[in-house]
Amino acid sequence: MKIDAALVARLVGSQFPQWSSLPIAAAEPNGWDNRTFRLGSDLLVRLPSAQSYAAQVRKEHRWLPLLAPQLPLPIPVPVAMGEPAEGYPWNWSVYRWLDGVPASTARIDNMTAFVETLAHFLVSLQRIDATGGPPPGPHNFFRGGPLRTYDDETRTAIAAVRELVDAELATDVWEAGLATTWHGQSVWVHGDVAAGNLLIRDGRLAAVIDFGSSGVGDPACDLTIAWTFLSGESREAFRAAVPLDAATWARSRGWALWKALITYAGNLDGDPAVAASARQVIDDVLAEHARGQRQ
Repeated sequence: MKIDAALVARLVGSQFPQWSSLPIAAAEPNGWDNRTFRLGSDLLVRLPSAQSYAAQVRKEHRWLPLLAPQLPLPIPVPVAMGEPAEGYPWNWSVYRWLDGVPASTARIDNMTAFVETLAHFLVSLQRIDATGGPPPGPHNFFRGGPLRTYDDETRTAIAAVRELVDAELATDVWEAGLATTWHGQSVWVHGDVAAGNLLIRDGRLAAVIDFGSSGVGDPACDLTIAWTFLSGESREAFRAAVPLDAATWARSRGWALWKALITYAGNLDGDPAVAASARQVIDDVLAEHARGQRQ
């Protein structure tokens, strides 16, 4: 299905005529799970790109207005929900626009301050009452659930790249994560704490977006940015600022390894830059685990 500005204009015009005169333009970056469009200067339209993301719309409308006032950084808060129409088959959302650009080290003035702000946000999210919140499931690709959900996929990926990475060490990292269990109460998780979902403004972390993978469960999945974006001192500062035990960090390494392995294996003959980035995550996770074994 072609999701473009013309479709958005028809949907907005028929369902929210009060905004029909506002200009519409694809946002940059536009997103993969959802397609995003600017609607005037203060709004955005977000449309799921496939059935597997459609359930996230009602979840976000239900929970984000409750989470937002309890968090130390702005998050998207929906202002209207659209209905299927014009050949588009799913519900869709209108949000307030949040200014900022996706995180990169070049855009961040002070990595220590960035890490402290992010850690404070995640700890605050975990402390919000999770009663009645959505448990892990297809709606969020089982974020907050057990690693075992992706056991077969991970082992298949390890086998696929066994000539390129230390398959024995990768298996050890994975099984170390599988051997641990979250024994605490279920907590809120964002589900996709990645650089693209962390907005920088004036050199600082200014907002956290895209709660499509949110839910309640084990917070380990929210720590993977330690390897996907942070490094060295900033990684250690992040670990120190998030008061979770070694077992949770072991599961987090498992989450990071799973995603990096399937990305690496899937892009060896595709996008070299994506493969290289995934390989760096794999190398960092394996190196950290190996250091832990020697200590």
